[in-house]
Amino acid sequence: MHHSRLCAIVIDCHVDELAPVADFWSRALGKPIASIDQDGDGKYAELQTAADEPIILLQKVDHASRVHLDIETDDLDAEVARLEQLGARRIAFVRGRWWVLEAPSGHRFCVVQRQREVFGPHLNRWD
Repeated sequence: MHHSRLCAIVIDCHVDELAPVADFWSRALGKPIASIDQDGDGKYAELQTAADEPIILLQKVDHASRVHLDIETDDLDAEVARLEQLGARRIAFVRGRWWVLEAPSGHRFCVVQRQREVFGPHLNRWD
């Protein structure tokens, strides 16, 4: 058995700098900025959310701006296999850490390892 849940809403931003975009989304959503440069590479900013809310990430990208979802899991291989059985297809394994998948509708999303210490609220259990 493995577990998964909606983990993050990722706002992909085709911009030169994330700071002004993070300021906009912070004010628009009423969420303070938790980190303006999460990994020290200028590619990720995070808004502050409660433990039972999805993480809100802003990601600097080279493709068109869009929004995608991250699903977190305690068993990456099992969750990707489950989603493939539902019709998703693998696009890329990124940095040896997460999968980009594409839903039958054409929407891309990521399957990532567990992101928060507490894995409880809204948890799905799969056999």
